[in-house]
Amino acid sequence: MTSTWKRWLPIILVVVLGGAAYYAWDRFGDHGLPAGIAGGNGRIEAVEIDISTKIPGRIKEILVNEGDFVTAGQVLARMDTEQLQAQRRQAEAQLKRAIINVETAKSFVTQREAERTAAIAVVAQREAQFDAAERRLIRTEQLARTNTASQQVLDDDRAVEQGAKAAVGAAKAQLAATDAAISAAKAQLIDADAAVDVARAAVDSITADINDSTLRSPRDGRVQYRVAQPGEVLAAGGRVLNLVDLGDVYMTFFLPTAEVGLVPIGSDVRLVLDAAPQYLVPAKVTFVSDVAQFTPKTVETEKERQKLMFRVKARISPELLKKYIQHVKTGLPGMAYVRLDPKAEWPPGLTGKLLE
Repeated sequence: MTSTWKRWLPIILVVVLGGAAYYAWDRFGDHGLPAGIAGGNGRIEAVEIDISTKIPGRIKEILVNEGDFVTAGQVLARMDTEQLQAQRRQAEAQLKRAIINVETAKSFVTQREAERTAAIAVVAQREAQFDAAERRLIRTEQLARTNTASQQVLDDDRAVEQGAKAAVGAAKAQLAATDAAISAAKAQLIDADAAVDVARAAVDSITADINDSTLRSPRDGRVQYRVAQPGEVLAAGGRVLNLVDLGDVYMTFFLPTAEVGLVPIGSDVRLVLDAAPQYLVPAKVTFVSDVAQFTPKTVETEKERQKLMFRVKARISPELLKKYIQHVKTGLPGMAYVRLDPKAEWPPGLTGKLLE
């Protein structure tokens, strides 16, 4: 019994001491980090983009599958545009009709302006006739006073003068009518021009809807989900695909109050992923939350305030992401180590193979 105890005693001591060391390491959370270096658990995340429909419609085809890498401008899916094509043909016909109406309105304006020119000539003619009749009447009146002209001639000349005067009035009235007709014709021309603009805008709007029915990738990324399938009818804004923007990848981790207050924007960060612990991924702090994420029920004492945790975001450079784009995967857990003091030296465990 004694020999058996002596044989197992070293093993028991190793287990006990190892458990105590792990408890202390996990309890205090410094993971053996030197002063000026802090660390926290995190997970690789990326900006997600929903590829959605602009207008209601039926999905005609989807050209990518989940996991596919796509580039900016690449066609991802197409919506059925048969009804939109018919609407555009109708709008184009209305545009042609509106253009014809403009030409007709222009001809009306030209016609009314010609009528005005003729009316001006008639007015001049009537005024000349009135002037001649008026002069003749004056001479006849002089002759009548010396009994050289008869009363009948005087009456006839007076009637001619009055008729010429009335003809001048009628000619001027006709001229005014042609002016009004020109104004009406120009108003019709303006209305016809406006109708052309409306019809052309309708064609452009439908064309834009047709173009938007071809769903393209707004940037480089990877297809994460196919939310809908070909043949499905979606409402406006209906999701078809979900992309992960591999040009905007970051790790979100949390630090306590005492450490987060020392983290400036732009601080150096090194990420260690559980899936590839032999590599160090460089990053920069781009965001420090000003609101605590984990808040105890009371924050009245200094000890309680130290329990507050703040979210920090460390972004990986787009150039590095582009170089290793085939290996970028979101959701991977790991550790983020941030340098609180720019002069602090990285510990030996964080000076390994740094991705470049």
